Amino acid sequence: MTIQFIDALKFASEKHVYQRKKGFDRLPYINHPIYVAHLLLHAGETDDELLTAALLHDILEDTDVTEQELKSLFGGRVSNIVIELTDDTSISYDDRKRAQIHKAPILTVDAKKIKIADKIANISDLLRYDFNWSTRRKTQYLEWSKKVIEACRGINTQLDHQFDEILMKAYLETDPGL
Repeated sequence: MTIQFIDALKFASEKHVYQRKKGFDRLPYINHPIYVAHLLLHAGETDDELLTAALLHDILEDTDVTEQELKSLFGGRVSNIVIELTDDTSISYDDRKRAQIHKAPILTVDAKKIKIADKIANISDLLRYDFNWSTRRKTQYLEWSKKVIEACRGINTQLDHQFDEILMKAYLETDPGL
C-alpha cells in the first residue's frame, strides 16, 4: 500500500467518523468503503489509485468534502473516479436509483470495478445484518442492483463471479421458493 492509500484511509475514517450504516446493527460506515477496497484487492485489482478511490467512493455524497478538496488531496484520477460514482443528492432517492442504472453503461472501467464491488458489499451486508427490510424491499434492492451491474460486467471475471454468487445467495435467502 502507498502513502496515498493510507492517507485516504485516515481521511475517510475521519470524515465518516459519526456515520453509521442503515439497519439494526448501526455499523460504523467506514467499514463499507474498506470492504469495497478489500473486495477489489482480493479480485486482483492492485492499482493504488483505484483502491484509494474505492476508500473514498462515498465521501462527496455523504460528507462535507468538496470536489476541489478531494482533487487537491488525492489528485485528478482519484477525484474523477469518485466524482463519477457520486449520486446527485439533490434529486429523490428513486430518481438517484434510476440514474445509476442509466449512468452505468458510460462509467469508466475503474468506476465500474468499484461499482461492482460496492454492490457486492451492500448485498453482503444485507445478508449478514438485520436491516429490518421486508422481503419486497430486499427483492427490489436486488433487482435494482442487478440492473446497475449488467452494464458493468466483463471487466473483472472475479468480481462478476462474486456478484453472481452473492446475488443468488441473497435471492435464495430472501425468497427460498426460488
